[in-house]
Amino acid sequence: MATEDSNNFLLHFKRAAGIARRYFITNGFDGALTMLGMMAGFYSHDTVDISVALGAAMGAAVALFMSGLSSAYLSESAERRKELQELEQALITDLQQSDFGKASRYLPVIIALVNGLSPFLICLLILIPLWLSQFGLALPASPFLVAICIALSCTFLLGLFLGSISKTHWLWAGLRALSIAAVTLFVIILFE
Repeated sequence: MATEDSNNFLLHFKRAAGIARRYFITNGFDGALTMLGMMAGFYSHDTVDISVALGAAMGAAVALFMSGLSSAYLSESAERRKELQELEQALITDLQQSDFGKASRYLPVIIALVNGLSPFLICLLILIPLWLSQFGLALPASPFLVAICIALSCTFLLGLFLGSISKTHWLWAGLRALSIAAVTLFVIILFE
């Protein structure tokens, strides 16, 4: 019986994996494009101190994390609660301790963590050149320019991931995502 419950819970988890994957990609793009915009702005103003840029970028990364975490948790838990209540009314029984009831409580937490962590971790990755520069490591170019290259690479990789999900050509999917980042960069430079 315990094995059947765990199998049913895993089934609910697999169904939620698609939602978590969409949140990962959506908020991953948010993180990459936000950092791309910030790094492009800092790069265009040569006088920006690395510590100031890091403080501002970390503030944005934490805000993206909290926004992703809270918005996904609130929306997913509300949707799961609604589904559970509708099923309980249809079956005229309490399902709180069933595998469906447990999944209704745990899956919003997992989805919220994915939604919050994806932009946060991508932001941290993009900020590595700034930390290296702050610690005195010489980089081949401006740390902001290196961070811009990492942000562009992250969007390309997210596009590759989308291509693998949709079973489309990997290069085309990566280039399409990269073109969105390039247009973003162009618009930022245009307005600077």
